Amino acid sequence: MYRPLFRKFFRAQGWTLNGSELAHHRRCVVIAAPHTTNWDLVYTLVSFDLMGLPVRFTVKKEFTRFPHGLYINQLGGIGIDRTPKDGSTERLSMVQAMINLFDEHPGDLAIVVTPEGTRSLRTEWKSGFYHVAKGAGVPILLGYLDYEKREAGIGKVIHPSDDYDADMREIAAFYQTIAPKFPELFSVDHRYVGDPPSEKEEFQTPSKKRSAL
Repeated sequence: MYRPLFRKFFRAQGWTLNGSELAHHRRCVVIAAPHTTNWDLVYTLVSFDLMGLPVRFTVKKEFTRFPHGLYINQLGGIGIDRTPKDGSTERLSMVQAMINLFDEHPGDLAIVVTPEGTRSLRTEWKSGFYHVAKGAGVPILLGYLDYEKREAGIGKVIHPSDDYDADMREIAAFYQTIAPKFPELFSVDHRYVGDPPSEKEEFQTPSKKRSAL
């Protein structure tokens, strides 16, 4: 009911798609960035739908029931349950609960996440998306919305390695080239911008670092 309307709106606004060939990854974690306006969710869901990527987004399992479930399920919401299965009282972490979703759904499952976590400016991203992909053994798709080009799509695929910092630098480098709706509200994770410090710089004392500037 909702998707045909959103598709018409997407095309009427002059948006184009890029990276549809990467949508063959049917089990993955998908980054949705930049995230500076509520419209980002609409454009993101529509663009992935047009590319044939069956993206889902996580919500509390209660929201998949009536009455919220009437529209949440249609938009791609998937209930997440942090209740431990072993009878203990300690709740599962969000990362583990999302990893469990991949175990519980052996077919197609592309979970979209917003590492910024908010529409306000955030200079450090949440790293949960990376650990979910690593734990579930699935790739990370770099989904994006470029408002300057009016282009939506998938820029590249990251297969989590044993070098977290290197992977995060690659992700940050990609999103530095993307134009958000409100540039003042967007930042990549500043910890992974630029070249990594050399071994000599890494072990300098703070006083030596200041004197070198």
